[in-house]
Amino acid sequence: MLSSLHVKLNAINNNKYFQAFTVVVIILAALTIGAKTFELPDALSGAIQWLDVFILLFFLIEIIIKFFSYQNKLNFFKSGWNLFDTVIVIGSLIPTAGQGILIARLLRVFRVLRLVSAVPQLKLLINALFKAIPKMGYIAVLMFIIFYIYAVIGSLVFSDINEELWGDVSISMLTLFRIATFEDWTDVMYETMAVYPISWVYYLTFIFLTAFVFLNMMIGVVIETMTAEHALAEKDNESELPQLTADHQTRQIFATHQQVQSLHQELEEIKALLKSKPHQ
Repeated sequence: MLSSLHVKLNAINNNKYFQAFTVVVIILAALTIGAKTFELPDALSGAIQWLDVFILLFFLIEIIIKFFSYQNKLNFFKSGWNLFDTVIVIGSLIPTAGQGILIARLLRVFRVLRLVSAVPQLKLLINALFKAIPKMGYIAVLMFIIFYIYAVIGSLVFSDINEELWGDVSISMLTLFRIATFEDWTDVMYETMAVYPISWVYYLTFIFLTAFVFLNMMIGVVIETMTAEHALAEKDNESELPQLTADHQTRQIFATHQQVQSLHQELEEIKALLKSKPHQ
């Protein structure tokens, strides 16, 4: 009985229409959260409240179906996405009253993120992003070193020109971040060039390193990781299909009319021999 229940729930969980309906409900949940930030008529507010109850019940039923669709229930908790969905659903059950009202509302906002776990393509992107973070971390450390060196130079050279922008290392790093994001960086450069005409070298080399070199390195890491994730996903999909190896030989599936006639004739001869054989 449990085996048949597992098979039925697994079929429901993997049904494309059920998955599509889940995505629609998640989108409705996002819209209801946004609608509550407006001043609405009482009738519409009541309808949204009932819709929110329906969404919560559906999420609860959906997570129960997903849990019991696993033959080994411990495998359910081995997936980070399942744990994320469970936390969101359980958090949404917290009554929105008293001291827990803020936490409950925040968890309801995070229900929108369930769209990521419901769409395989989005899960692939997030998995690639998480796998790219360690490599991006090394690039970030190198960027911090460059920021720190330029911040020290800027504080030592330009602090007399503008104390608000170059007063110390921390303020200089904020100014450099402003330059790296191209936020009115030319005004900062022209201000120092009025005193040090050659200071444009300082800004252009910093922009070249941060905006062009390190940014492209970040993009390259993300693209490389995403390409590897797509290749791995395609390999997993192909592994579910029967594969032909070099040991497999091509076989003729369809027989000709002559071959069928020959086989039929041989069968008739075998039948005749069996009938003519005396019974012992």
